[in-house]
Amino acid sequence: MDHILSIVLFTPLLGMLVLFCIPSSNTRAIKIWANVASLVGFLVSLPLVFQFDSSKDYQFVEKAAWIPGLGASYHIGIDGISLLLVMLTTLIGFISILASWNAITVRLKEYYAFFLLLQTGMLGVFMSLDFLLFIVFWETVLVPMYFIIGIWGGPRKTYAAIKFMIYTLAGSILMVLGVLTLYYQHYVQLGSYSFDIADLMRTPVSYGVQWWVFWAFFLGFAVKVPMWPFHTWLPDAHVEAPTAGSVILASVLLKMGTYGFLRFSLPLLPKSAGDPFIVKAMGYLSVIAIVYGALASLMQKDWKKLVAYSSVSHLGFCTLGIFALNPEGITGSVIQQINHGISTGMLFLIVGVVYERRHTRDISEYGGLLKVMPVFSIVFLLAALSSMGMPPLNGFIGEITILGGAYLMSFNWAFWGAVGIALGAAYLLWLYQRTMLGEVKEKNRLLQDLSWREIAVFAPLIVWAFWIGLNPQPYFRVLERPSAQIVERIHPGYFAERHMKNPLQPPTTAQLR
Repeated sequence: MDHILSIVLFTPLLGMLVLFCIPSSNTRAIKIWANVASLVGFLVSLPLVFQFDSSKDYQFVEKAAWIPGLGASYHIGIDGISLLLVMLTTLIGFISILASWNAITVRLKEYYAFFLLLQTGMLGVFMSLDFLLFIVFWETVLVPMYFIIGIWGGPRKTYAAIKFMIYTLAGSILMVLGVLTLYYQHYVQLGSYSFDIADLMRTPVSYGVQWWVFWAFFLGFAVKVPMWPFHTWLPDAHVEAPTAGSVILASVLLKMGTYGFLRFSLPLLPKSAGDPFIVKAMGYLSVIAIVYGALASLMQKDWKKLVAYSSVSHLGFCTLGIFALNPEGITGSVIQQINHGISTGMLFLIVGVVYERRHTRDISEYGGLLKVMPVFSIVFLLAALSSMGMPPLNGFIGEITILGGAYLMSFNWAFWGAVGIALGAAYLLWLYQRTMLGEVKEKNRLLQDLSWREIAVFAPLIVWAFWIGLNPQPYFRVLERPSAQIVERIHPGYFAERHMKNPLQPPTTAQLR
């Protein structure tokens, strides 16, 4: 299908424009249309899965002149990494809007419009093959997320929204300076201006320039992940954001940072990315995030803040896999990014369910919910098991693959990663025991179990969690080629050397090309 990526990219934006034509007084029509638009956005992305060829590089590529004088073009395409993140974005976007049906009661048109605009921005980030286009979508995402937190958030929403904007905007400015440095280097070396990522990949850049650009990119992407110690905006944003805002923030928006490392920092700056000092620094920052996030979760009294700190820990696994700089680590990282979107998305939805009924997130206010909300308790258990990495659910596949890649780089990395997994099980089981088991508190006796709409919200995420856990091979197949290309760019001859050490495992065609 021609222009399928553009159709996927702009369907939410078209839905937003139609939404503006619906009278603000017709709240039911606004809700129905927003859900229809987000569902169509997911459905039009499904052909990407069936038509994707894992033996090829970028696919569904579209390119058109945009600002020729600056060397900028409308250039989009996806590889295996982008494919999974695009599908995560379209599904989570639909689920988030569906989950907002009863949660949002004021300024509905603006709320759903910001969500649809946010969806287009995130999709553009994962599709862009032109750096200026990437920056436009990257910055676009900040605006709707700021208003979603600042208007429909909790008591400290203004503080959280401003903190989110300041942190992410500061990181973005430094990232843009890094992009302009590569843009200028391309002009100096080759005599032409180009923001095209393929052109910049071919630009010879000295190690010194790569080193500085890497840290400029690092600050932009690390804030977005967020890596420790740039994480402090995240708990506030999660706690104050409405439920759907927390879901889309954790499940998709944070992945823009890890995607930036994979798409730009590693392949564009291979000399600095492979520098032993930088690799060790990234590894230690990731390990600190894993352990710190888990320990912070164990100390929380607020249900939502506990889940927020768990994101810091889980995203630490993702960056650990990336900077293991081997196929196992990178592949595991991408799978774990999808896993985190599924499991943490479910956990935030679970918090939203109880908050709508009790209007409190204090863990001590709950207990014995298994007796009054049995279906809810089963869904919560599945989400917790998924998040802690228990087979046959999705989390196990991502974490065990990352640990394998981390072990090849450093035993200490793998050890502390395993400690993080154990701590993750501790805070999730502690949370489940405190809220679901024991005696029912008087205020909880009349709580309603999940409605059919709420079951419909959780169902696709549960199915996806079991699908990855029971049949992960399609994901490894889709990620084999892009992961191998990243590794080979940083360590030329990596697979040939690996084959010499272990002749029984010859490199695949995808790895050698």
